[in-house]
This record gives sequence, C-alpha cells and structure tokens, in this order.
Amino acid sequence: MALCITKRLIKILILNVSLMAFILVGLVWLFFQFTLPVITKHGQAITVPNLKGIPVDEMQHILSSRHLRYKITQDVLYFPNYPPDVVLEQYPKAGARVKEGRSIYITLNATQPPEVLMPNLVDGSVRNAHISLKSRGLGYHTITYVTDIAKNAVLEQLYKGQPIAPGTRIPQGSKIDLVVGAGLAKHAVIVPDIVEMKVDEAELLLLDTGLCVGTVTYEHVDILQAGTVFRQQPKVGSQLNLGTKINLWVVEANPQAVDTEPEPDQPIIETNPALDTATLESSGIAADSVALSTPEVQPDTANSSSTPEQTN
Repeated sequence: MALCITKRLIKILILNVSLMAFILVGLVWLFFQFTLPVITKHGQAITVPNLKGIPVDEMQHILSSRHLRYKITQDVLYFPNYPPDVVLEQYPKAGARVKEGRSIYITLNATQPPEVLMPNLVDGSVRNAHISLKSRGLGYHTITYVTDIAKNAVLEQLYKGQPIAPGTRIPQGSKIDLVVGAGLAKHAVIVPDIVEMKVDEAELLLLDTGLCVGTVTYEHVDILQAGTVFRQQPKVGSQLNLGTKINLWVVEANPQAVDTEPEPDQPIIETNPALDTATLESSGIAADSVALSTPEVQPDTANSSSTPEQTN
C-alpha cells in the first residue's frame, strides 16, 4: 500500500516538474519573441538625415525629433565659404539606417580659422608663390610690378601692408601682397593660347606671362571635358599691359550655364606708372596706358605710384 502511494507521488512530482519546465520554456520563448524586440526595437530603424551645411542649433533639433543623439568630434576643419558652427561632416552618412538612440558623429566648421606658417616667397617665381600660398590655404591680395632685372620673381612679401617674415603664423585664408620684378626691357606682354587647357593650368600660364584671370563664365560644351577653357578674351596674340585680366569661358560639369567670379585666391594685380616711354611707343603702345614702377634707387624715375585694381 505504502509502495503504491510512493509511486503515485513520484509520478505527480515528475508531471509537475515537466509542466513547470514546459511553462518556463514557453515564457522564455515569449520573452525573446515579443518582449525583447519591443525593448531593443529589433527590426526598427531610423534613416539618418542629411545634416551637412546645417547650423548646430538646427542640427540638434533635427536629431532630437528623430530620437537620435550626436557627438561633436575634435577634428578641426575650417572653410571660409561656410559660416562657423555648421556641419561639415557626419557619420553615419545621410541615408544610413540606424537604431533609435544611435549617436551621430558631427564635425563642425571652426569659429576661427586655424593659423598657418607664412612661406618664403622671395626670390621665387610668381608661379611658385601661387602654388605655395594655395597649398597653405592662403591667397593673393595684390601684385605690384616694379622695374627690376629679376623678371617675374617675387621681390617682397607683405601682409596688411607690412613685410612678413617666413615662419610667421597668420590665419588661414589671409591675403598676401607681392612685389614682383617686371624686367628692364619693354613691359608689354603677348596673350598666350590657353584654349583647351585646364583652368588651373591656364591660370598658372597667365601668371607666368604677367597676366591674371578675370571673369570666368561656365557653359555646357559637349566636345570638351569639364574644367577646360574653350574661349578666351582678349584673343591670342594680343599685346597687353602687365596685369591685364583675361576673361575665360570654361566647360561646366552640368548643362546649366553659370557665371561666376574668380576664386577667392585669385590675385588682384596692382601696377604703377610707366618709365620707358620710348620703348613702349616703339611697340605701338601708349605710354600712359601701361602701369609700372621703378625701384627707388633710380632717381630719374621718381614719380611712380601704385593703384590697386579690384578683381571681378
């Protein structure tokens, strides 16, 4: 009798344990199937918005409304054409799918330009000066041509009207004034052929010649690559004064024609009164139409002056 009762109790116990195990497995399955996805928002994703060019205050509002977070990186970037504290870079990129609460890493435009070291431009060519300044985020303000044997060589480098020593720290984007030798012979130059050249190459060639870029007009042309000069004015072979601007027509990347001003680092060419009247008139050029200056060591050419010419 007692043995039968014991066997019955064991069966009930086994049945209860099995039932409890079954219920436990079911609860675990329900948790992973329904409860956990709700907690972790499994399968739900938010599209990252495009934040580039947006001020930081507006960026905060946009991310908050989408239940996203952000972190400002320590990267220092500065673009003078953008206002301070606007978004320059973001990660993940716009269009990426992320979970709610994900942090978006943001790089902002610096409020102040970083400082760069002033290079040594003296005794180098105008071409090298252009390349050296551009590589450091600097540009030209004026180029003053003076009569000197060192033709097309930089004689002085100035910042805000004062000589600036190489290695001096100045804000990125600053403009440098250059004094450049014009040679001792005639001061008229011949316009080179820059058609079918890339616009950057054309600019360097014009600088080597003693000319500069004027207005740049972008138009759609099928037969040439984007960024290629397809027209110039004045025309090839024209005899012009030092510092004259050459207007360019350049192939644009899209069908819409856009007229633009020269890039910010384009130089303003400054010239001074002519000295060699006979040489100029023998070349068929009116002496009063050419602007040059003479070093102070030449007493017979004392009435030189300088008038900056603004770029377009």
